[in-house]
Amino acid sequence: MYKSVFLRQFKDVMSTEKEKLRIDKYLWSIRVFKSRSIASEACDKGRVKLNGVSVKASKGVNIGEIYEVRTEAKNWVLKVMELLHNRVQYSEAIKFYTDLTPPEDKDLMPYQSESFYTGKRLSKVGRPTKKERRNIEGYKEGDEIQESGDRSQETGEYKIQ
Repeated sequence: MYKSVFLRQFKDVMSTEKEKLRIDKYLWSIRVFKSRSIASEACDKGRVKLNGVSVKASKGVNIGEIYEVRTEAKNWVLKVMELLHNRVQYSEAIKFYTDLTPPEDKDLMPYQSESFYTGKRLSKVGRPTKKERRNIEGYKEGDEIQESGDRSQETGEYKIQ
C-alpha cells in the first residue's frame, strides 16, 4: 500500500518535472543551435531575449512566449507553439515553433554554402612552392635563378596560359 502511494506521488512529480523546460534545452531541441552548451553560452552572452530582456539558460519556457535569438547565421524571432524535450529531426522540430522573423531581416542575411567554404587558402597562392623556395635560397647564396615558368618572380602571381 505504501509503495503504491509513493509511486503515484512519484509519477505526479515526474509529470510536473516533464513540463518544465529550460530555454537552452528548448533551443537545442528545435535545432537553432548544434549543441546545448552552445545554446547556454548564447544565453550567457545575451543573445537570447524575451521581451527585449536577456534571459539565463535556466529560464523556463512557456507556450506562447516570443524569443529573439541571435546566431552567427541568422537573427530569429521564435514563438513557442509546443514544448519539445528531446532533439528530433528538423521536419518534426519545425512543428514546435513559429518563425516570426520579418521578411526584410531574412533578405538581409548573407547566404554562404557551408559545403563549399573550407576556410583554407587558395592553392599555390601566398607561400612559395618547394621549387621556388630552393631557387630563392640559391639566389641568396649567389646562384642563378631557374625560371619556373608559371609564376611571376616580381609579384608572385601565376600566369594563366
